[in-house]
Amino acid sequence: MLRFTLLVLGIQLSFSTFIYLFHANARTQRFAHRLANSATLAGRLLVRTHKLEKGIMGSLRRDDLLILSREQISIYGPDNTLRYSSDDHIDQATNRKRLRGLGPGQQRTYPAEGHRETLGLSFAHPPHGYYRIFVSAEDRVGWTQHRQLGWLLLLGNLGALAVTVVAGWFFAGSALRPIARISRQTRRISAASLGRRLSEGNGRDELAQLSRVINTMLAGLEQAFEVQRSFLSQASHELRTPLTTLAGTLETALEYDRTLPDAQQSLAQALSAARHLSALTNGLLNLARADGALPAFAPVRLDECLNQALDFARAKYPGREWRLSIGDFPAEAEGDLFTLLGNAELLTTAVLNLLDNAGKYSSGPVRTELAYSDAHTLRVRVQDAGPGLSPEELQKIYEPLYRATGALGRPGYGLGLPLTQRVVQRHGGRLDIASAPGQGTTATMWLPALPL
Repeated sequence: MLRFTLLVLGIQLSFSTFIYLFHANARTQRFAHRLANSATLAGRLLVRTHKLEKGIMGSLRRDDLLILSREQISIYGPDNTLRYSSDDHIDQATNRKRLRGLGPGQQRTYPAEGHRETLGLSFAHPPHGYYRIFVSAEDRVGWTQHRQLGWLLLLGNLGALAVTVVAGWFFAGSALRPIARISRQTRRISAASLGRRLSEGNGRDELAQLSRVINTMLAGLEQAFEVQRSFLSQASHELRTPLTTLAGTLETALEYDRTLPDAQQSLAQALSAARHLSALTNGLLNLARADGALPAFAPVRLDECLNQALDFARAKYPGREWRLSIGDFPAEAEGDLFTLLGNAELLTTAVLNLLDNAGKYSSGPVRTELAYSDAHTLRVRVQDAGPGLSPEELQKIYEPLYRATGALGRPGYGLGLPLTQRVVQRHGGRLDIASAPGQGTTATMWLPALPL
């Protein structure tokens, strides 16, 4: 409201100053025109009638020419001698100083002395030459109007300022009332009540748009909190199972094992539980690492990452058939093919997760293709001949620790696809999973390639 008031006050003062100065300039020009008319009239009545040369004024009295308030007229001849004066008390010393600066045919105005304004006119009177006529007077009517205008502008600005303050207070309150409502509603929202939403008002103005953006953000936060709660619940359950198994096996061995074979069997079970716990912990750590800060990206050959992942997959699933094909790539490439900015270790892990899922569930060969989708995009496609996924399962496969129905009883923790998706997103790419029951699954990664 204060800024609005100062802005309006500044506009008012600027406009009032313009009007005041414009009126002052117009008054000066108007009165100078009146002085020039008076000087011309004096020249015509006294100079052109030869009354000054003859020294005979006839029936013309001194005050007969005076038409302005406190007007004074002085006329000098071509020889710079005073020929006429409307008053004996006129300061002729000042007028004599002005004679030299008033050339033939010129008209000049002089700085005002108080409210008295003076004009000099060089009046031609052939063949005698030029007479200098000085006229001074006071513009009482003009100055009275100017003062009245000043008071009118002052009182008008004060009144307008009062109205502006009241109107600004009213409109500022009306404009800020929805913001205050949004603030009150926002303060009621906490981590325990993320389901609340802000009122969107009329649904059209900027505040409605702000409320809509905040509601969208709250929906995202609510979903993120739900995913986090689900993840923590599932992670605690997954971690508790091997920990309980490990602790129970060791307690049983300590209490009951009396022979070496019994102790070895208990140690084998404990070792299996520990490995299970280690693998699950490493998966969770990799998932957290993909969400955290990454080292600066460097140029990476995606074909090398893919070959390394294939070597790991062949070693893990020696009975599976792995087929690799190279798809389309730019024919006139000048740089290294299949190169992008990224982290080689994470990219290898992401590709290996896709190959691991395919090798785990596929009943036939796993087909892998590396190609350029276009000149700026790399594509990695992994296709298996597994049981496939239902539409309901496809909607949940990116949730950490989620496992589809066909994955039950098979090794894994439900962390591979969530980790792969986040790695791909951190590299500016996109992961897409296409599947149908009984038709296998196709996983496709798109990643931005370096210019060739």
